[in-house]
Amino acid sequence: MSLEGWTVFALFWVVFVTTPGPNAVNCITNGMTIGFRRSLWGVAAILTQAALFLTLSAAGVTALIAASPQAFQVAKFIGAGFLIYLGIRGWIMARGRVVVAAPDGRSIYWRAFAIATINPKSVAGYLAAFSQFVQPDVPIWSQMWVIFPTALSLTALSYIGYTALGAGLGRAALGAVFNVWLRRGLAACFVIYGVLLGAASTPGRA
Repeated sequence: MSLEGWTVFALFWVVFVTTPGPNAVNCITNGMTIGFRRSLWGVAAILTQAALFLTLSAAGVTALIAASPQAFQVAKFIGAGFLIYLGIRGWIMARGRVVVAAPDGRSIYWRAFAIATINPKSVAGYLAAFSQFVQPDVPIWSQMWVIFPTALSLTALSYIGYTALGAGLGRAALGAVFNVWLRRGLAACFVIYGVLLGAASTPGRA
């Protein structure tokens, strides 16, 4: 990958991972409710999903999934239901007392991994990255040594930033009325993302 190609790819990835979506909302929510350090389990899950999708995209699996309307529809509705469930649950629990000591790292990790994996933005973004920025005349795996560290580093910086933002908001608003409405606002975002996910068309088939 040329320097110019890498620059364009890096700029694309910055926009891709900093645009607010379910991952960002989850990171902010985690930071608010369980603190910065414990919330890093969620960032680790997002990085795991990113590494997995990068590998699958390079192998053509993600493109194959997106080319199948039936598979995409099933995944889309499962993901939409999961996000709406998280939103409704978050809204109901917004008035509850924030317990900083829970949950454990494993549950934080798998919840974040599920949110990242069912996000249609991920499929569309990885397809865009590999259709627009990978050089077709160069072996794909020889380009991955540039793509992998760039994408994962920018992803980590973005979601660590969202987690830190949430932790700061949590400290500022802990126990206040503002905290209840902020948590409900984040919960509503999950519902909105779920509805949008349910109404989304297959990438490349809109």
